[in-house]
Amino acid sequence: MKKINKVNTPMYVRYLGRLTRPFPNFDFSFIKPVRQKAVELLNLKSGDSVLDIGCGSGGSFPYLVSAVSASGDVVGIEISPESTISAERRIAKNQWKNVRVIEAAAQDVGLAGTYDALLMFAAADVYASEEALENISGHLKDNARIAAFGAKLSNHRFGRIFNPILQMLFSLSFSTTPKPEYEPWQILAKYVARLDVKEYFFGLMFLASGSIASKKNKQK
Repeated sequence: MKKINKVNTPMYVRYLGRLTRPFPNFDFSFIKPVRQKAVELLNLKSGDSVLDIGCGSGGSFPYLVSAVSASGDVVGIEISPESTISAERRIAKNQWKNVRVIEAAAQDVGLAGTYDALLMFAAADVYASEEALENISGHLKDNARIAAFGAKLSNHRFGRIFNPILQMLFSLSFSTTPKPEYEPWQILAKYVARLDVKEYFFGLMFLASGSIASKKNKQK
């Protein structure tokens, strides 16, 4: 497995990591319902194994652990060393025995086995990357469920006001993060059968879900 030892972690990620270090279970209240909805769309059951790629500090872990129970497995993938440390603190704080984090980029992470579901929450460098999805898709079981949440440019008359701010924030993110688009799920749609997309926050956010497409049915 190729481990990312050095990565240009954005300043705001480092600052947030230091700020929340004493609070391993911290998460923004407004985002919790969306996390919960994203996990519900994965249709997980007890004993399932799930990938949380771009897991950050592990904000989605509580919902994933609850869904797969103690007999299931949750594997987080995170490119940022600082966020990986925060995720590991959350795991230790909650004494989860079936959760682990791998510090790596989705584009070249080495995985073993296959998984029942894939979550990509605020992970544009994953769901909008053909290289990342190609690397991961081979480790997903037939009909595995996929859910992706992220930011997008808005066509809404009020949301459009925030497009320049969103573009600036993306420019300050990881070097692997693509520029924001109006339909950032286009690459993901090649891998998911009947992708369902819902928009939130005046069209500035989206939640997409579906089941992995078989290789023979994958869109070209």
